[in-house]
Amino acid sequence: MSEPLLFEMGSPGRRGFSLPVCDVPDKPLEKMVPPATLRTAPANLPELSELDVIRHYIHLSVQNHHVDKGFYPLGSCTMKYNPKINEAMARIPGFAQLHPMQKSGTVQGALKLMAELSCYLGRIAGLDAVTLQPAAGAHGEMTGIKLMRAFHESKGNPRKTIILPDSAHGTNPASATISGYETIQIRSSENGLVDLDDLKKNMNTDVAGFMLTNPNTLGLFESQVLQIADIVHEAGALLYMDGANLNALLGIVRPGDTGFDIVHFNLHKTFSSPHGGGGPGSGPVGVKDFLKPFLPSPILDVCDSDRFDFQWQPGQSIGKLQTFWGNFGIMIRAYVYIRMLGASGLKEVSRNAILNANYLMRKLQGRFLLPHTQHHMHEFVLSGDLQKESGVKTLDMAKRLLDFGIHAPTVYFPLIVHEAMMIEPTETESQESLDHFADIMLQIADEAEKNPGLLKEAPCSTPVSRLDEVQAARVLDVNYYNK
Repeated sequence: MSEPLLFEMGSPGRRGFSLPVCDVPDKPLEKMVPPATLRTAPANLPELSELDVIRHYIHLSVQNHHVDKGFYPLGSCTMKYNPKINEAMARIPGFAQLHPMQKSGTVQGALKLMAELSCYLGRIAGLDAVTLQPAAGAHGEMTGIKLMRAFHESKGNPRKTIILPDSAHGTNPASATISGYETIQIRSSENGLVDLDDLKKNMNTDVAGFMLTNPNTLGLFESQVLQIADIVHEAGALLYMDGANLNALLGIVRPGDTGFDIVHFNLHKTFSSPHGGGGPGSGPVGVKDFLKPFLPSPILDVCDSDRFDFQWQPGQSIGKLQTFWGNFGIMIRAYVYIRMLGASGLKEVSRNAILNANYLMRKLQGRFLLPHTQHHMHEFVLSGDLQKESGVKTLDMAKRLLDFGIHAPTVYFPLIVHEAMMIEPTETESQESLDHFADIMLQIADEAEKNPGLLKEAPCSTPVSRLDEVQAARVLDVNYYNK
């Protein structure tokens, strides 16, 4: 028998809370709240004891999958372990209880942390200035494109188009479009890298910039990046790096040294902050010196000072990006992560991420189609085409993984790989964890051949079985009520 739902556990008169005596002056409610917004009948909510509520949410937390509970090989999203020291530091009252409207003299420690973090990110990426304002990776992308536009407008022509590879993250064309540009997609070559001939064919003086992820979404390092930079810069365009996969480059390659003019960082991925469930995120943007005048206002422009304050940019700035200064709690976590690891530790992070990905890839490539067999970086993409011959789809295999307590990898992306499974083990997983995942994947490959019906019904042991996803999307029921 399944556990009763929350509303089934209620009983009239039960209470799990007590409220303090109201200290608001005794006024009729109608004078404090517009009458049209007042309820005419009590809300139909369950009445529960504190114990009932606690058990309900603990039960839900046990059912939920998260990176502290099990392996989470979500390619392109870097779902890795978040050190608990980061959480402890972000909860220090002197940080957690600050208000963004406080005068700068009362928050010098926070401003110093932000200034130093900006400088660390600049040094890691080989760039000259960094803004911490963007609230997420896509927000950082939009910031980068607006910087491109401001730069070209200062030259008298904003230009018309942005070029992207066919392996780009979906947010790239969205960020370009929302910033007023048309997009041109160029193809990848047979080896999964940018097709230089196609890039040259589409590069002209109408192009504002080229958005490139390196390593790319296939997990491959764009080894022709210096040539790409030359092609882009010769046309007067700018080279933008989507920093979603920066966790493969730390201490090994600095994007600024390879010709990138603008880079966004996903602090919530590369630098270990909590990620998933819709946030929170942080997407700082770094630039070369010639783009510094266009950065959002305000900026913290000092790395070593006795006094820290925001500096408002002159008229060339693209302006303010959000109400306050950025997601400060995520900045704290990233700062602690960088300071705890140091330069050598950050390099080890990337080396281990690369090692884990290639170790796992080689264990699986014999039973799954591997479209690109060369050495990969932090992630790799398999194809489920071999299993599809038995009538089993990539989605079926992803659902089956849930029965083993492992989150499914990213599926059906990137679009240039048929029946794609994008797997990123991250640097935080042990060899034993990788071997366990590989054994399960190999078992699923066997099941696809011998018992495909099992995979089509999976998951079988999760709290919720396979949904009719089309029906669930069309007939969405999120109401709470007693039936």
